[in-house]
Amino acid sequence: MTAAVTTPSTMPRAASAAAAPATTRDPRLDFFRGIAMFIILIAHVPGDWLALWIPARFGFSDATETFVFCSGMASAIAFGRVFRVRGLLMGTARVSYRIWQVYWAHLGLFFAIAMAMATLNMLLPEGRDYIGQLNLYPFFKNAQTQLVHLFTLTYIPNYFDILPMYMVILAMMPVMIALARVHKGLVAAACLALWAMANFGGVNLPAESWSERGWFFNPFGWQLVFFTGFAFMIGWIPAPPKSRTLFWIAVAIILLSVPFAYFRLLGAFEVFMEGRRALGDMIGKTNFGILRYVHFLATAYVAWMLVGPRGDHIRTLGGNGLLGRIWQPVLAAIMKVGQQSLAVFIASMFLARLLGVLFDLFGRSHFTMLWVNLLGFALIIGVAYGASWFKSQPWRKKKV
Repeated sequence: MTAAVTTPSTMPRAASAAAAPATTRDPRLDFFRGIAMFIILIAHVPGDWLALWIPARFGFSDATETFVFCSGMASAIAFGRVFRVRGLLMGTARVSYRIWQVYWAHLGLFFAIAMAMATLNMLLPEGRDYIGQLNLYPFFKNAQTQLVHLFTLTYIPNYFDILPMYMVILAMMPVMIALARVHKGLVAAACLALWAMANFGGVNLPAESWSERGWFFNPFGWQLVFFTGFAFMIGWIPAPPKSRTLFWIAVAIILLSVPFAYFRLLGAFEVFMEGRRALGDMIGKTNFGILRYVHFLATAYVAWMLVGPRGDHIRTLGGNGLLGRIWQPVLAAIMKVGQQSLAVFIASMFLARLLGVLFDLFGRSHFTMLWVNLLGFALIIGVAYGASWFKSQPWRKKKV
C-alpha cells in the first residue's frame, strides 16, 4: 500500500476558524516522504524486480501521490509563514525563488542524463540504445529547436515531467492563498474547477512540438492532491476524526482496489482486467483520476491512524531490544532522505539510469538485484546526508 500522512491531530485551532497553520516540521512528513523517495528510485530503475512490489502494483495510487501530497504539506511549512507575516508580495517572491531553483534543477538533470546516455551509447557494446530508451533522439537530432522548447518547458520527455509539474503547481500557490483570504471555499472551488478542466475539458500543457501529446503529469489535475496536503498543514481544513468506522471503510477501499491493480490477478482473471479497462480515466495517472484520489485518501487515513500521534509508533518500532537498535539508524536515514527530498529526487533520477546499466552489464540474478538495490539506497542516503551537511554551511562555524 502507499504510505502517506495527514496533518497532526494535535494541531492547535483558532477559536473562530480552522486549525492554525503549522510552523515546524512533522516527523511523519519526513518519514513518509523518505519512503516515497526509495520507492521512486526503485520504480525508475529499468528491469528492477523490486518494482513488482511497489504500491503502484497493488492499488490505484502510488508513491507519486505520497510525494506530491507531502510536498504540499512541506510547502505550507516553508512558505505559509512568509505569506502570513510578510504579506502576499513577499510570499510570492519566496515561492518564485523556489520555482527558479527547481527550474535550474530540472534543466541540470536533463543535461546530466542526456550526457550520460550519450556516453553510454559510445562506450558500451552495440545493441544497447540508452538514448532511445528515454526517447531523446528528437533532442539530439534537432538540438537547435529543442533547446528552445526545453528551456520554455514545451519539450518535456516523459522521464522528466515531475519537476515541471511541481513548478506549475507552486506558481498556483499565491493565487490559492489570495483566494483563501477572501473565503477558504474559493480555494476548494478553484482546485476542483482545475481538476475538472483537466479530466473533462482536456486542458493540459504541450510536451512536444511535433505532436499533440501533453505533459504526462498534468499539473491542473495533480494540484488537487498537492493542495489537499497544503490545506491540512496550513490549517484551512482540520484533521479528520479518529474513527474505527472510517478506518475500516478506508481498509475496504484499499483491499477492493487490489484485484484491479495486482498484475498476477489481472493476468489470471479476465473479469478483473475488464473491470480495470472499464474504470478507464477514473484511475488514469496523467490527469489524476478520481479513484486515484479516493484510494490515496483511504491509504493516507489508514497510515495516519497506524503511526500514532506525531509518529510515536514509528519511533518505537522494534522496542528496546536488538530490533529496536537496528531500526533507529534505519529510521534516521529514512527521515534524512525525506528532509532532503529535492536533492535526493534529482540524484535518484540520474542514478536510476546508471543502476539499470549495472543490471545490463552484470545480469538480473537474485544476487545482482540485491547488491544493486542496496547500492542505490546507500547512494541516495549519502546524497541526503551530504546535502544536509552543505546546507548547514559548516564553513561558517568557528573552529573549536
